[in-house]
Amino acid sequence: MLAGSSKHRHNQPNRQTNQSIKMAKSKKSVVKFVIDCTQPVDDKVLDVALFEKYLHDRIKIDGKTGALAANSVVIQRDRTKLTIASPAELGFSKRQLKYLSKRYLKKQQLRDYLRVVAASKSTYELRYFSIAGGDEDADEE
Repeated sequence: MLAGSSKHRHNQPNRQTNQSIKMAKSKKSVVKFVIDCTQPVDDKVLDVALFEKYLHDRIKIDGKTGALAANSVVIQRDRTKLTIASPAELGFSKRQLKYLSKRYLKKQQLRDYLRVVAASKSTYELRYFSIAGGDEDADEE
């Protein structure tokens, strides 16, 4: 009985090393966040290139700005969308993106017209405030 149990114990470490090898070979997981600026860009209210530069200069990682490349955080720009990709183990905060987006809108004096809304788990969207237009009809009569 002792010989059988020692063989079993001998096989266990091999399984663990095989699992760790598989995990090392697997692709590193990346978290992607999207900021959709379609409405303001179509109306030529917001410049995506300036917004990207603002985020690039001000995103903090471990309390330091300008550390995006060192931590392999990538900001990609489409015509109307910004995509921020970071390694999952970095723990990059989606909330920081909302904060910086709101700050940028305030700096551009657009905060009174646009708001930052979470469209999905990994997406923010810049939308116009919906203003009820019922009063205008009463004035025309």
